[in-house]
Amino acid sequence: MKTIAVIPARYGSTRFPAKPLALIAGKPMIQWTYESTQKCPDFQEILVATDDLRIQRAVEAFGGQVVMTSPECRSGSDRIWEAIQGREGDLIVNVQGDEPLIPATVLHQLVEQMKASGAEMGTVAVPFSVAGRDPQDPNAVKVVLDNRNLALYFSRSLIPFPRQGGVPAEPLLHWGLYAYRREFLEKFVSWPTGTLEACEKLEQLRALENGARIAVLVTKERTADVDVPEDLARVEELLARQSLS
Repeated sequence: MKTIAVIPARYGSTRFPAKPLALIAGKPMIQWTYESTQKCPDFQEILVATDDLRIQRAVEAFGGQVVMTSPECRSGSDRIWEAIQGREGDLIVNVQGDEPLIPATVLHQLVEQMKASGAEMGTVAVPFSVAGRDPQDPNAVKVVLDNRNLALYFSRSLIPFPRQGGVPAEPLLHWGLYAYRREFLEKFVSWPTGTLEACEKLEQLRALENGARIAVLVTKERTADVDVPEDLARVEELLARQSLS
């Protein structure tokens, strides 16, 4: 099974313009993400998919492989589908460009999960107590699972809702990594934007609205994603701790 990792990287961002080029310890974030992805042995090819020449030049400067895609892509999945045209690949892994310290172990486990699962998609979640994030934060997407670890729903709101007298359930933070079977990704990008997807601005809901199964790997690894400029300091602090350990 040939596996390709694709890192979608847009220059424009409402909360953080030019985010892929933001410097972390002297290197652009997209380079950190690319080099972290390279540590996973499962990928036969790693691509950065972008619509911006500044990102293209930055990736080429550190020796990475980059594919230019249309600025009209409506989502990261559409950008990934465009990037892999003309390339062979059975399993496509979407590594978010704002994950500079993505653990290779998580990427490997996600690939192994998809090899063992019959689900059309795969993704990752981590308990909020491990992630150190606020579950009330709408930028922190929550996911609830069935007893087979398939996703039931994703939301920016707190789910499950802790009603008084109910059995406590720790919310899970959705970690925005995705694995797609190639034939499913082709279908996924052909479907129109779903009602729930448009409401929550979460493209994975398009898959659930169309009856697809999303297998969720639950891990206790720490995420280090960058949503806003203030997160850069948190990532540099994690890097400093790693260098001391």
